[in-house]
Amino acid sequence: VQLQASGGGLVQTGDSLRLSCAASGSTLDYYAIGWFRQAPGKEREGVSWLSSGDGSIYYADSVKGRFTISRDNAKNTVYLQMNSVRPEDTAVYFCAATQRHIIISQLRSEKVYDNWGQGTLVTVSS
Repeated sequence: VQLQASGGGLVQTGDSLRLSCAASGSTLDYYAIGWFRQAPGKEREGVSWLSSGDGSIYYADSVKGRFTISRDNAKNTVYLQMNSVRPEDTAVYFCAATQRHIIISQLRSEKVYDNWGQGTLVTVSS
């Protein structure tokens, strides 16, 4: 599967933004999905995850209550709705997908994801 992330841009603190991760070459129905981000000078970190089985959703503590991950199977697209953004949300955001049979505890590890989008930059001004 090929992933194309989009929707990034320059926003102000408190604004909302929706990132999209469009898939081609295969349906995302049976993939686990992860959104990750990498801020300047920092390591990449996980933001949100959507399991392939029961569709369980998880968030990093830093975004819980502000970000929402969702999947639109008809459009073969996964979204990350970002509300009440903060300057510390500034980063390049990546979507990733895996078809591996993984357990929930592995979902947050970027090592299990075989397919990555190219990243989209989100800049939050204060």
